[in-house]
Amino acid sequence: MATPKEAESGEGAAGGRTPKAKKTSKVDDSELLTVPDGWKEPAFAREDNPRGLLEESSFATLFPKYREAYLKECWPLVQKTLTEHHINAALDLIEGSMTVSTTKKTFDPYIIIRARDLIKLLARSVPFEQAVRILEDDVACDIIKIGSLVRNRERFIKRRQRLIGPNGSTLKALELLTSCYIMVQGNTVSALGPFNGLKETLMIKRELSKDPELRLQNWERFLPKFKHKNLNKRKEPQKKNVKKEYTPFPPPQPESQIDKELASGEYFLKESQKKRKRVEEIKAKQAEAISRRQEERNKAFIPPKEKTVVKPKKASAETKIDIQAIKEKVKKAKKKKLGALPEEEVKLKIAADAKKKK
Repeated sequence: MATPKEAESGEGAAGGRTPKAKKTSKVDDSELLTVPDGWKEPAFAREDNPRGLLEESSFATLFPKYREAYLKECWPLVQKTLTEHHINAALDLIEGSMTVSTTKKTFDPYIIIRARDLIKLLARSVPFEQAVRILEDDVACDIIKIGSLVRNRERFIKRRQRLIGPNGSTLKALELLTSCYIMVQGNTVSALGPFNGLKETLMIKRELSKDPELRLQNWERFLPKFKHKNLNKRKEPQKKNVKKEYTPFPPPQPESQIDKELASGEYFLKESQKKRKRVEEIKAKQAEAISRRQEERNKAFIPPKEKTVVKPKKASAETKIDIQAIKEKVKKAKKKKLGALPEEEVKLKIAADAKKKK
C-alpha cells in the first residue's frame, strides 16, 4: 500500500511534471554595501538602554599653557553641552588637564568616546564652535601627527606652510573639497567632518560619485596622473673641497711632538726648566692680556680731540685799497678824449717825427 504522499509523487513522475523552482533574484553585493541617498541612522535614545551603564568611565587629556585663557572662557559652554548628554566635565588649571566622566544617568555608551574627542580637539586649538560638532552621530575626527614624518626641522616647516598655502588658500580648498574643518597647529593636523569627507581629497571623485552609472566603475582613468619632479636646485655646500693636483709622491709626514721639541731645543731641557719655561709663557700671556684690558679701560678717560678754531686774518697794509690813487685815475680818465692816444705814445710819436725831419 502506498501512502498518499508517495501516490502524489508517483502521479507527478508518471505525468512528467516537475515541481516549480523558485526564482532567485541575484543582487549585486556592492548595492547591498552602498548606503542609499538621504538615509540617516536613527539617534540613540534612552529606550535603547533604559538601565544605563554599569560602571563609570573617564578620560583626561593635557592642554598647553597658551590654551588656558581660551578654555577658561569657554568652559561653561562645554559643561552645559556635555550635561545635556549626562557627562561631567572638569577643568584643572593647576595641572593643566581636562577630564570627562560618565554619570548614573548616562545611557549612551559611546558618548564618552565623543566627549574624549571633544577635549582632545579643544587642546589642539580647535575652536569650541567646531569641536562641539563631534557630539553628532554623522561626524568623526582624526588628529594626524605630522611632526615625525620629516627629520629636518626646516624642511618640515616648509612642507607645513605648503599645506596651509598663501593666506590659507590651500587649507581652504581642502576644506571645500572634503566638507571637513582642518586645523594645522604645531606638529599635528586636526580634521573634523563626515566619514566620507575624511577620506576624499579630490573634486573629481565627488563629481563622479553623483553619476549613478559611474559610481560602481573604476575611476583611475578619470583621475590625473602627475610625474614627480624634483625642481628644487641643489644647495651648494658652504665649504667646497678643491681637488689638489695629482702627484705620484706621498704627502710629507707631519712632525711629531718630539721633532718639534728637538727643533726648538726644548727636548734637551730638564723637567724643572720646562716647567719654568711654561710658567714664564703663561705669565707673559697674562701680562699681555692685562695690558690690553688696561688700554681698553683707559680709552674712556682719553679726551676727544678738539677742533682747531681758525681765527680771521687781519687785513695787511699791502692789501688795503688806496682810495686816493683810484680817485686820481678817475680824474685822468675824464680829461682824456674818446679815442685819444695815451701820453707816452704821443711823446714817442713826436720824437719819431722830429728824427724824420732831420
